[in-house]
Amino acid sequence: MYINENFLKLPGSYLFAEISKRESAYRQAHPDKKVISLGIGDVTRPLAPAVTEAMHRAIEEMASEATMRGYAPYAGYDFLIDAIVKNDFLAHDIQFSANEIFVSDGSKSDTGNIGDMLSESNRIAVTDPVYPVYVDTNAMSGRAGNYDNEAALWNKIVYLPATSENGFVPDLPSKAVDVVYLCYPNNPTGTTLTKEQLKVWVDYALKNKVLIMFDAAYEAFITEENVPHSIYEIEGAKKLSIEFRSFSKTAGFTGVRCGYTVIPNELEGFDKIGNNHSLNKLWYRRQSTKFNGTAYIVQRGAEAVFSTEGKKQIKETITYYLENAQIIKNSLEATGMQVYGGVNAPYIWAKTPAGLSSWEFFDKLLNEAQVVATPGAGFGKSGEGYIRFTAFGKRTDTLEAVERIKRLKL
Repeated sequence: MYINENFLKLPGSYLFAEISKRESAYRQAHPDKKVISLGIGDVTRPLAPAVTEAMHRAIEEMASEATMRGYAPYAGYDFLIDAIVKNDFLAHDIQFSANEIFVSDGSKSDTGNIGDMLSESNRIAVTDPVYPVYVDTNAMSGRAGNYDNEAALWNKIVYLPATSENGFVPDLPSKAVDVVYLCYPNNPTGTTLTKEQLKVWVDYALKNKVLIMFDAAYEAFITEENVPHSIYEIEGAKKLSIEFRSFSKTAGFTGVRCGYTVIPNELEGFDKIGNNHSLNKLWYRRQSTKFNGTAYIVQRGAEAVFSTEGKKQIKETITYYLENAQIIKNSLEATGMQVYGGVNAPYIWAKTPAGLSSWEFFDKLLNEAQVVATPGAGFGKSGEGYIRFTAFGKRTDTLEAVERIKRLKL
């Protein structure tokens, strides 16, 4: 039995697993200390009542021989897909057929699994810093090449720096690539692209036959008018883009697991001799082979997100998290730190003070303030010298955490 040796090339452990490991070790060594986490982006608010009520009704259905459900449809139940098309796309004047929506157990799974359709020969580009799943899953599939520990780079990945120096707007690739990953509102920086800036990417992809993987997991947090909620708001995007959506942060489904991926019928890829093939059909073939569908109970809960009461309740929760973001942003700025994000996203991205590295500042926060954040270096080379805070904590913990940070000698 031989293993996939690409796994052996992965450096260290997964970023958030390493943070959890260090946090756990500190808690065990200091049981008398209260540690507050503003690091891993897990939600703390309960599910909306409209969602839990819908799930309870679904449970009762599952308890009756007349209404129980077995395997879910591979791409999702019609009732949820119809709600998605109507509320997430028609509301923005975007037309989709039901067969272009694929319901899943979350966008993390889909952004990782989508590479099953891609040839190992594809050249991948990512913004830097980047959500680690995009890079690590391509590395597992052999598309990243070899990892240079000293440079902290994969030799086959094309990195597109997004830093304060360029306003967190990455330049277009200077060399030929086949696939680009974009995440907006961005994780980890919390920054966004305007419609005009995103159009530059769509035009580039159309001209160069590049596939854009667009992660819109945080679109519900957008507050500014000229920030697109979907890449499909840009003309021509259906010909070259796959979009990932999630209920995890929108509706607090991190512990429930539900998301969806949009693959337009007109999106095509090519084989080695130039024949074109529908990516929509390839993805359905993949899902029907490797995935048995998202649970009925979960999909009924997701459907309730789009109900009148559900929308109202979820908006209240999103407002709560955005208020946390403003508390963190304003408090960090009061210490003199340079701070970004937090307006259209639940993430605050800050430059580390006093020349400290990302992990050095992580350790300082943990050891001196008992606050956990996420080192920017864990998101890529261009993340060094930054640190990420999440707004998903409880209000009382958020307020206490920023007061502790204010008392630090920075």
